[in-house]
Amino acid sequence: MKIYKAYKFRLYPTNDQRGFINRTLGCKRFVYNYYLNYLKDNNGINRFDLHKDLPKLKEENEFLKEVDSTVLCSAVDDLCKAFNDYYAKRKGYPKFKSKFSKQSYRTSCIRSRYKEKEYSNIEVDLLTKNIKLPKLGKVKIRGYRDKDKINGKILNATISKETTNKYYVSVLVEEDILIEKVTPTTIVGIDLGIKDLVITSDGIKYSNPKVLMKFEKRLKRLQRKLSRQVKGSKNYLKTKEKIARIHAKIKNYRKHYLNNIANEIVDEHDIIVTENLLVKDMFKDKRKAFNKSLSDACVSTFLSLMEWKCKIKGKIYYKINTYYPSSQICSHCGYKNSKLKDLSIREYDCPECGSHNNRDINASLNILLGATG
Repeated sequence: MKIYKAYKFRLYPTNDQRGFINRTLGCKRFVYNYYLNYLKDNNGINRFDLHKDLPKLKEENEFLKEVDSTVLCSAVDDLCKAFNDYYAKRKGYPKFKSKFSKQSYRTSCIRSRYKEKEYSNIEVDLLTKNIKLPKLGKVKIRGYRDKDKINGKILNATISKETTNKYYVSVLVEEDILIEKVTPTTIVGIDLGIKDLVITSDGIKYSNPKVLMKFEKRLKRLQRKLSRQVKGSKNYLKTKEKIARIHAKIKNYRKHYLNNIANEIVDEHDIIVTENLLVKDMFKDKRKAFNKSLSDACVSTFLSLMEWKCKIKGKIYYKINTYYPSSQICSHCGYKNSKLKDLSIREYDCPECGSHNNRDINASLNILLGATG
């Protein structure tokens, strides 16, 4: 089975390489914004027309010739994709790129053969911790200490500059892997919540670390400080970077925690059953505290991780109906109690059979039963 997998490394460019990366980011941003402005006044222009016009733009702006040509082509492709998402009502109208937010550019891997030897403009050497990139040459990298090499065919590389002023490269690889189908012997139902992030039908609870709340006071203090400073000044940029570093720390903590939970559950069970949650609709709740807690829990990210890990490990991932009332049904007798819509009720006795139920564990059992029968 062929899969696409991305390997992300931290980049350590020299001063010259850092300058070239910044110039490349500027050229990509210029092309994107130029054609976005152009399309506002010219309807009916397609992707082919924009690519056809690109050489003319390069002639008018000599600095565009300094960077990798595939980067400028990818800028046009990204703009066309943004418009396709807008017309399909998946996203809003495309916005102009800013140099003060996260920036990235994508370069394609080009291969050639000369005298029975293969050459590639993107190569990763994990033994010497270097990556060869177009126009940049060899750049030091860090990451994946447990690997000796990357298997598969490299398709492209995305170089990004975070708001923390750190540089990363993500290498997209096409791998041909053999996935052995597992004979199911164990099954688990999973309920997702705010107080406890994951509750399994085995009675195991994984707490919600609420990472954002741990850094909330520090973030508020720095954001107040930022609002008092002169926009664009050196102190303003320093404070902005401090805020960005805290957000990066929160993001990395969540990612590590969710990966650990997903790996543990998928490794121990052959069939995983979850709810098919409509997370976007859940954010329509008018309670700000609930929305903040839901955002901090990263429920959607966790479900995507579970689905991906089940796919590559040959496990079965199943979603039950979105509107299945898993919290309202007694897992012992099947009685439906509509009063349990109140989220403040965490434990209760079933009025039909008298069994004592924990709200979250009961819901996970119902999710499991909903898949099996």
